[in-house]
Amino acid sequence: MAAQKINEGLEHLAKAEKYLKTGFLKWKPDYDSAASEYGKAAVAFKNAKQFEQAKDACLREAIAHENNRAYLFQLAYEQAGMMLKEMQKLPEAVQLIEKASMMYLENGTPDTAAMALERAGKLIENVDPEKAVQLYQQTANVFENEERLRQAVELLGKASRLLVRGRRFDEAALSIQKEKNIYKEIENYPTCYKKTIAQVLVHLHRNDYVAAERCVRESYSIPGFNGSEDCAALEQLLEGYDQQDQDQVSDVCNSPLFKYMDNDYAKLGLSLVVPGGGIKKKSPATPQAKPDGVTATAADEEEDEYSGGLC
Repeated sequence: MAAQKINEGLEHLAKAEKYLKTGFLKWKPDYDSAASEYGKAAVAFKNAKQFEQAKDACLREAIAHENNRAYLFQLAYEQAGMMLKEMQKLPEAVQLIEKASMMYLENGTPDTAAMALERAGKLIENVDPEKAVQLYQQTANVFENEERLRQAVELLGKASRLLVRGRRFDEAALSIQKEKNIYKEIENYPTCYKKTIAQVLVHLHRNDYVAAERCVRESYSIPGFNGSEDCAALEQLLEGYDQQDQDQVSDVCNSPLFKYMDNDYAKLGLSLVVPGGGIKKKSPATPQAKPDGVTATAADEEEDEYSGGLC
């Protein structure tokens, strides 16, 4: 079966090359027909799991479409990237998909460009989180420019979580603030409260109590925040952190409100330690009652022993 598909692919390549040849009666290459044959060759090679040859066929298809000024060349570059993915050559795959997305933008199809960028981000996320953050932020920018704010903020959220996971807290704080601004703009106020919690946790991990307190103070302007359980929990958290009361901080961070956040933020809460290691609350010692007939102290015993003098 594989050999048959490989031969089929080679036949399509030969036909494509023939369409590109010029002669005495044929002055211009037939790019459209050549592109079609290259596309068929790519499918045949892919079915035979010959991904290197499939990728090359996709790239040739892209060049043929580009020479023919046909919009399909962006798709061919993207397909070539997917062949590289099958070969586990993820950085090269992302590079081609990113190139395709830029071409989609130039040709006035931003939605397709954004989907390609998001796909590239998912491919590279576990291998190169820094690159994935960049791709998700690019995708968010495309959606934001198209005034598709819900899609934009979803991609910003992915970038924020990756930044937190990589402990890049300065960048994470800025990214979460941008999320919060968009949620406020689309009047999704309850999610703004959750983003305030995320912000505070990030700032406290940056050892920046002032910034954390400012986040809460600024959030009082968000409708419904003041008086919400989120607000009360954050005030309690900041009070405990300021007083270096580890028990109080741990109680807040172990509450369902914090534990059931996105996993990356829940982990921040569980690992939060107050400056200096904190203090533990001590239960007051209760004096024990003295049994009847038993003297209280060694000093009393000593006094009794010599109460009658030395003789």
